[in-house]
Amino acid sequence: MNLVYNSEYYAILAYPVQEGFELVDKQGRRSLFVQGSVAVGLREAIDRIPNNERDMDSIDSLLDDYCAGAAKPIVFH
Repeated sequence: MNLVYNSEYYAILAYPVQEGFELVDKQGRRSLFVQGSVAVGLREAIDRIPNNERDMDSIDSLLDDYCAGAAKPIVFH
């Protein structure tokens, strides 16, 4: 597991063996694991943000869209 993005609101953890990413919504206390074509699509979506516009706000906004309705609450046992 590798931390590849970290802001006040979101973190992205990479799992190279599973070829996936875990999106962690810190404020909403929820997460979403994506792999395969969805993980590739996420990477491509981040890469499509123009360099001069790629900042934490634009990436967090993209992650909001990815997590909307699909992220699951983080449960502590």
